[in-house]
Amino acid sequence: MVSLCLNSLPLPPSSCPQKLTETSSSFSNGSIGTALKPIVVNGNPPTFVSAPGRRIVAVGDLHGDLDQARYALEMAGVLSSDGQDLWTGEDAVLVQLGDVLDRGDDEIAILSLLRSLDIQAKAKGGAVFQVNGNHETMNVEGDFRYVESGAFDECADFLEYLNDYEYDWNEAFVRWCGVSRIWKDERKMSRNHWGPWNLVERQKGVIARSVLFRPGGPLACELARHAVALKVNDWIFCHGGLLPHHVAYGIEKMNKEVSQWMRGLIEEDTNRNMPFIATKGYDSVVWNRLYSRDISDLADYQINQINAILQETLQALGAKAMVVGHTPQFSGANCEYNCSIWRIDVGMSSGVLNSRPEVLEIRDDKARVIRSKRNRFSELQMVDYI
Repeated sequence: MVSLCLNSLPLPPSSCPQKLTETSSSFSNGSIGTALKPIVVNGNPPTFVSAPGRRIVAVGDLHGDLDQARYALEMAGVLSSDGQDLWTGEDAVLVQLGDVLDRGDDEIAILSLLRSLDIQAKAKGGAVFQVNGNHETMNVEGDFRYVESGAFDECADFLEYLNDYEYDWNEAFVRWCGVSRIWKDERKMSRNHWGPWNLVERQKGVIARSVLFRPGGPLACELARHAVALKVNDWIFCHGGLLPHHVAYGIEKMNKEVSQWMRGLIEEDTNRNMPFIATKGYDSVVWNRLYSRDISDLADYQINQINAILQETLQALGAKAMVVGHTPQFSGANCEYNCSIWRIDVGMSSGVLNSRPEVLEIRDDKARVIRSKRNRFSELQMVDYI
């Protein structure tokens, strides 16, 4: 039986209420004979990253589809294809653009896999970064509209797993990806015995998700480790898109405020329960779709206006280009506005388009799309997305 007392859980070390301070860290290639300078990370959560000479790989929305996530990471050359979930990217930098949550059954397993790869990558002189999307912020808000029944089950399993685990949060969390399939198989056997409409089990899953993702909860604190806007070298990564007023507000300030909210550090009596400029509204960082609109649907003056806004944003950040997810691209990953914006959400999850995975590779400041050879599935499988 699942206990719902947070005091019994191995919480992330960073979940303890404390003032967030700016941090700077670096890690270098552990191999001998390399001339690459170490990666330097500034901000808490990471906001500015200097990764000299590194290959950068960006992966879009994953939406709880572990199989597609693994396939995309294998295509990117950062994950082994032997099922051992080993980092094969050497000193590369991987950036995942958010929306790991909702529409799929294996959300926590994907988060666990990405954390495991980050640990392995750092040992090789590489790194893994994630940015939070609108579905991450929705779940911390308690908005579970797009949660699949299997994802509620995963939350119940994971909470029970944490209560049974004898070690610290970091080890437990990293191990989850490897054991989640066993828990899922055992649950399916149990469900066959008790029947598919077990309301007690469903209620347990909803409560478990609320415990895990509420501000200050274990998985909300895990998400709090990630930014909503991240600059790696001369490239900006975010889920929806940055606008000039976001930059004027300060992306490091936004990142800290979102992190504090997720950690439950914002006072309950404050008038602002969450950082709206980053997480709420059509023009917030995680919801903005301005740069992802189909240019063929726009008039020339609209195209010029959007390009002017984009260039103003990039100039203020000292960036070459921006990479976004959030809006599925029916034609695959692509760039617009003289390749100042790259749109790489291809709807790869079976809960969205179930399309072939694609990833963006940046080498020597030049970008290209890596596509699989597998045929695209029917786009008629698309569901209403948000």
